[in-house]
Amino acid sequence: MTETEPVRTLGTRKTRGKAATPDAAGPGKAPAGVATVAAPPADRPTIGSLERGVEVLLLFTRAGTGDLGVTEIASQLDMPKTVVHRILTTLRTSGLIDFDPTTRRYALGPAALALGNAYLARIDLREFALEPMRRLVERTNETATLSIRSGPARIYLDQITPVREVKMTVPLAQPFPLHVGGSSKVFLAFAPAAERETYLASLSDVDIAKLRRDLEAIVHRGYATSFGERQEGAGSVAAPVFQADGSLAAVMSVCGPAERFREAVGSVSALLLMETAALSTRLGYPRR
Repeated sequence: MTETEPVRTLGTRKTRGKAATPDAAGPGKAPAGVATVAAPPADRPTIGSLERGVEVLLLFTRAGTGDLGVTEIASQLDMPKTVVHRILTTLRTSGLIDFDPTTRRYALGPAALALGNAYLARIDLREFALEPMRRLVERTNETATLSIRSGPARIYLDQITPVREVKMTVPLAQPFPLHVGGSSKVFLAFAPAAERETYLASLSDVDIAKLRRDLEAIVHRGYATSFGERQEGAGSVAAPVFQADGSLAAVMSVCGPAERFREAVGSVSALLLMETAALSTRLGYPRR
């Protein structure tokens, strides 16, 4: 009789001529030499369940109404109602979702607001705007600017200029009135109605009727154009940047010498609107 060598296989030890049997080690125990892996606890969330939970939360940010029912969620996300109900129950325990027992509908809870506020607290507008402004300069080869409100005026907060001999530059931190120039008129056009009317009432030697028509046109198309209005020989396109509550956070513009800027207004405005929409979304403004 000859001695046999053990042959190793994954998770089992076999011997030529004799197979190891699982119950040889006794009931409830793994056979000798068999590696065991502990199963995860039944209540530990899996990556899949986390992803579905995030999908449910994000749906509330896209919903046209403030609340949703289980059936709506299940239909829009193509999930079984039982899964949706289980996810909502979990989210309720952490305060991310609220439940109205009268309507039997769900809405975002206070913990969701706390998350949003924590994000907004770390926002640096100038830092967030730098990359969009750089892209605009690269794609248009003109100057990009960022303006903010300062009481009854507005100021340039930052600018990025192209590498070319003839280019526009703007004075930072200098106040400009809200009724002259593209960036200024965007602030006035999207200001709250009462605030806008108070400002208009303070003006003299201004064609108010024409100014109102200009402001209405800006709101209608979503951006302002200006040629030689504030600075002779200058042309610009300016568009609003909104924040989470729907108010105006800033105005971004692209400007250059009027003679070469006129022909580029269409393409520049399209690029500008794309960047301001993305920046608004990053600041918490809901997608339209």
